[in-house]
Amino acid sequence: MSEMTTTGAGGEGNDEGVSRFVERFAAELTEAGMQRMASRVFAALLASESASMTSAELAEQLQISPAAVSGAVRYLNQVGMVSRERDPGSRRERYVLHNEVWYETITRRDQILVRWEKVLRDGSEILGPSTAAGRRTAETAEFFEFLQEEMLGMMGRWREHRAAKAAATETKA
Repeated sequence: MSEMTTTGAGGEGNDEGVSRFVERFAAELTEAGMQRMASRVFAALLASESASMTSAELAEQLQISPAAVSGAVRYLNQVGMVSRERDPGSRRERYVLHNEVWYETITRRDQILVRWEKVLRDGSEILGPSTAAGRRTAETAEFFEFLQEEMLGMMGRWREHRAAKAAATETKA
């Protein structure tokens, strides 16, 4: 059975609906700046039941070449959104989404904001704190500092929310 086939609410496989979702979400990711093929591969992995597919499975589902899969996976691996794993006893590689892909992606973005803030603060001093450019640069640095603080709090609240939801689910089971 293809990884694309998932069980819908009615219990039947819904290849067409999954395919539409994958392409729609991939289009959103592409619009936000991600490479097109990487967006499609990421969306396909996200929509797969196991969050893991081989190159052949991805190529078949997305109707793209193995080279396109390879390039997309290379990009996704570089930005830390997927990893490669070997099937036990096989030479085949599987491409796997990280368990907390969004959390990890946002955390890495936070690290970028730290670097940008430092460069902007240095730039403000170089430009002169009393100049319009220096004030504008300092305000941008303050904005990035604010974002970092808010993201730390937000990520903490997310972990609490997720833990509470898991506890509630366990209680019902």
